Amino acid sequence: MKRGWGQRELGSAVGLPQPHISLIESGDVVPRFDTLLDIVRVLDLDLLLVPRSLIPAVQSLIRAQKEPESAEKPLYAADEEEPAPESKDHDEF
Repeated sequence: MKRGWGQRELGSAVGLPQPHISLIESGDVVPRFDTLLDIVRVLDLDLLLVPRSLIPAVQSLIRAQKEPESAEKPLYAADEEEPAPESKDHDEF
């Protein structure tokens, strides 16, 4: 979708006919591993194997990457209010 490709363009880039791409997308055909790698590479993606125990951590990283960056706040800020002006009762050096 990012590239604006339809099934025909993807199939052409991978060397597969459009109907086969349609069957893969619908789940009616499970592609061979090498075909899956070809599709992934054409789309400029990587295929990673992640241990199941690490899936929550990886999902958290992905969510954090998608969230917009927030304004950095001071580490010890108690609230959003501005600090009160300093008192002039002490000696200045």
